[in-house]
Amino acid sequence: MSDTVAPDSVHPRVRPDRQCLFDSASEQGGYFTAEQARACGYGFALLSHHAKTGRFIRVRRGLYRLREYPSSPREDVLAAWLALGRDVVVVSHDSALDLLDLSDVIPDAAHLTVPRSRRNLPKLPGVKIHTTVRPLQPGDLTSRDGIVVTSASRTILDAAEAGTAPDQIELAVVQAIRRGLALPDQLRRDARTRSRRVAALIDSALGLVAA
Repeated sequence: MSDTVAPDSVHPRVRPDRQCLFDSASEQGGYFTAEQARACGYGFALLSHHAKTGRFIRVRRGLYRLREYPSSPREDVLAAWLALGRDVVVVSHDSALDLLDLSDVIPDAAHLTVPRSRRNLPKLPGVKIHTTVRPLQPGDLTSRDGIVVTSASRTILDAAEAGTAPDQIELAVVQAIRRGLALPDQLRRDARTRSRRVAALIDSALGLVAA
């Protein structure tokens, strides 16, 4: 099928680049945003055309998926992260524990963290937005399957503070330390910047690692 329709009034001189779009989508489980599509020459009219013919699946406003791309686990998290702005939000808490394979927790929603100053994001079903006043530093971030998630240490502390079951936090600490994803001394120091409950929970979990 050709990628041409009537000239798009927004990008009349830009030819659609199928490979460009596929490259972007392949890094995101087959998903892509309208902004990414425009950067590859797919304006509004062309996006609408392919959505109507079924070549692209419109997931929600501004978010699409290549029909032929194979499905993958945790697509709900990926879709939520892209829909709310990959440059603004980061996958966190129970969803990050799951993506990092640190515990047996089953997330009840797609958990995302956003700076408190950007808290007025649209509400999406199945998405839990957490706000933070603690700036996310480069060391607080990592990547899994093309998704930006909080690092093991940041994930553990955020989840503990939010009330994730203590046994899951203990398991996450043990996994993170044994797999070299977190350092005991640094995790203990960072825990002391949180509540006494969190600091005590982390100390207890680190005791299990040493045992």
